[in-house]
Amino acid sequence: MGMIDRFIGLGQGVTALGSAATGVAEVFTQNATRRMELDEEAYARAINEFGQEFQASRGGLFDGFVNGLNRLPRPLLALGTMGLFVYAMVEPQGFGLRMVGLQQVPEPLWWLLGAIVGFYFGAREAHYFRGRVWPSQKATVTTTQQVAATTAVRPDDDFADNAALRDWVTTLRG
Repeated sequence: MGMIDRFIGLGQGVTALGSAATGVAEVFTQNATRRMELDEEAYARAINEFGQEFQASRGGLFDGFVNGLNRLPRPLLALGTMGLFVYAMVEPQGFGLRMVGLQQVPEPLWWLLGAIVGFYFGAREAHYFRGRVWPSQKATVTTTQQVAATTAVRPDDDFADNAALRDWVTTLRG
């Protein structure tokens, strides 16, 4: 506190009264800072749990085959489109006949094909977008140990000498 508080002699008493008022107020309204700390701790625990799930690489023969199949549609679509241009130049009558056949396909089927292709590439892009670590996120990634260290009871707290309050606070933080 300031110099006037020391002169009047209210320093410790005002601090204790303020702490008591804060404790009573937290009974009726939620402490937003504490809620944010708990949310961050829960988030850190969930991220650590999900991270442990993907640490072990399962690289079997079947997994390699499925990964190869997952990588095929994009090159096949690109090469197939180029192949259509070559086919149109090599055999124009056959290409024209097949394009007339494509005109007979009903419009809802074209919409379905567009949705399937769009969702395939959209989901793929969203997958890579979600996995990207932005520069602003690199500094905010915390581990459970870091969260526990910041929320641990320190000896310089007001209630460090009171065992009952110390136990009560650790149960709240735990």
